[in-house]
Amino acid sequence: MTSSPARAARNARRFVAPSVLPGFGLTFGYTLFYLGLIVLFPLAMLIWRASDLGASGFMRIMTEPRVTAALQTTFTLSFYAAVIDLVFGLIVAWVLTRYSFPFRRVIDAFVDLPFALPTAVAGISLAALYAPIGWFGAPLAEMGIKIAYTRWGILVALVFIGLPFVVRTVQPIISELEIELEEASATLGASRFQTIFNVLLPPLLPALLTGFALAFARAIGEYGSVIFIAGNIAYVSEIAPLLIVIKLEQYDFAGATGIAAIMLAISFAALLAINLIQAWSRRRFGHV
Repeated sequence: MTSSPARAARNARRFVAPSVLPGFGLTFGYTLFYLGLIVLFPLAMLIWRASDLGASGFMRIMTEPRVTAALQTTFTLSFYAAVIDLVFGLIVAWVLTRYSFPFRRVIDAFVDLPFALPTAVAGISLAALYAPIGWFGAPLAEMGIKIAYTRWGILVALVFIGLPFVVRTVQPIISELEIELEEASATLGASRFQTIFNVLLPPLLPALLTGFALAFARAIGEYGSVIFIAGNIAYVSEIAPLLIVIKLEQYDFAGATGIAAIMLAISFAALLAINLIQAWSRRRFGHV
């Protein structure tokens, strides 16, 4: 016999209020059309074109020292940038949500600036700031630290464009956290360290992982803001998207397609792993 709670849940689903959108068939059809035409079809064409290379062609492209160096630079620095964005994005989101201070709304609006700013403008601005004669670059150069036209410059650009993803993902969750939880934790004798790691971070973990995944994915495909500050030196500060453009300019379409397919495969595997960890964290901490 069906239990009473299960019967009540089934009956509740029967009387759900109708959606404001048109019927399920129309909206579901549009969803499939959009995903197929805008997302899946271009990716399928890339995979189809890359399949012409064969296993030997892929191995030849993957083992090219220049390609290997560019892929390593891209994915390593993207990961480091996403980690930095994760830490400082959480701090920025917490300050903007929990504290009131003058010009808070103005500062909150500045967070979205990397979204609206053309990537080329961002790259030129960062290159001017961190160049050896720039406002930030000159004092650093006196200390023997060079940012522009090195890997450090790539990291700075990737942190700049990825920070808003973490802030805007975590901010709504922080606003929903009750301050009483912190007060209760302090009342029970917990230290600030214990309150942060045992009370605040668990409910924020799924959102943090989402922000990390978005920042990481954005950094992998970034081009405009990087090429102006990276120096684009082969085997040193050359990113994979730039190498694809170089291959296309040399009419090496097979090489460009192969590098793009390799980036797609690595990106998909990394994002799949992050999503699995995110799903586990939601089950683990009771968030669905």
